[in-house]
Amino acid sequence: MANDFYNILGVSKGASDDEIKKAYRKLAHKHHPDKPGGDEAKFKEINEAYQVLSDKSKRQQYDQFGQTFQGGAGQGAGGFDFSGFQGFGGGQGFDFDLGGSGFEDIFSDIFSGGRTARRKPRGQDIQVDIEITFEEMVKGAQKEIRLRKRVVCDRCQGSGNEPGSNVKTCPTCHGSGRVQTTNRSFFGTFSQVSECPECHGEGTIPEKKCTKCGGEGRVKEEQTIKITIPAGIQDGQTISVQGQGEAGGRGATPGDLYVFIRVTLHKKFERKGQDILSNESIPFSMAVLGGKTEIETIEGRLVLKIPAGTKSGEIFRIKDKGVPVLQGRGRGNQMVKIVIATPKNLSREQKELIERLKNQGM
Repeated sequence: MANDFYNILGVSKGASDDEIKKAYRKLAHKHHPDKPGGDEAKFKEINEAYQVLSDKSKRQQYDQFGQTFQGGAGQGAGGFDFSGFQGFGGGQGFDFDLGGSGFEDIFSDIFSGGRTARRKPRGQDIQVDIEITFEEMVKGAQKEIRLRKRVVCDRCQGSGNEPGSNVKTCPTCHGSGRVQTTNRSFFGTFSQVSECPECHGEGTIPEKKCTKCGGEGRVKEEQTIKITIPAGIQDGQTISVQGQGEAGGRGATPGDLYVFIRVTLHKKFERKGQDILSNESIPFSMAVLGGKTEIETIEGRLVLKIPAGTKSGEIFRIKDKGVPVLQGRGRGNQMVKIVIATPKNLSREQKELIERLKNQGM
């Protein structure tokens, strides 16, 4: 059947009262509209299912006729008895009679104080992209970013009150921080308690709103934030800076700042894990006879000894010249790949010399 109440609560048709109640509490907690990621429509659907399945007589009638009651109504003694539902036969509004415990009690183990907890709206998170060089990735860096965002109002210190004024009881919720709305459905009138839109669940509002922020407790301003880029960070990683997102309303917890790192390509170096890869070209004579060549590392130039008979493509390891372990100890190596340069524009004498070498099998 459409909107099967058992499926909505995730229980079997033979589920016990305790199983139904446990499933309801879990789902109501998850989808409550006052929670982050809550779903008001889903929450209403869950409540509707629980109102029917938690009442023995309503559950029995639902099991017999389903949600639409097609073919059940109008059949005399065997038909659906609407008087069992308040708001139809009884003439009273459906008031979440949860087996004598009431709407607030059913959430007493989920929210504090026997009613939904007052939750100030948390500030929004911010994400920014920062581009760093290959050298900054290896060595770490300090960056400054300028953001225009909501910050705590410096006039009222985030309270929303004009300095020197007091707060008063919210006239909308009369200090409870909650308001009740009523919705009608096929099964009756359902009441829902939600956060007061006037005071955002606090129960009080400023007697006189701050003239700078208008009572919100925050204003939009440009702010400079210093970011520490740790050595060894990888391209595509994100740094979380707690509390540097947008300020929350009237002293609520601020959001966080997420910094997405982009590492620019280097003309010579390439990263592979903790190692740095590079290519170095040497002349043919050095490959045959051996010698010394100056190479480039991330920390400057150094001399690399080339043994006689070195082949093109051979790799030399320079210890501890790679990328540091992120927030750890040690670092990788630099892996230098040798490329033997092929001589061009040879003189006649040079060509004759190579021909003689060729004839000798070299």
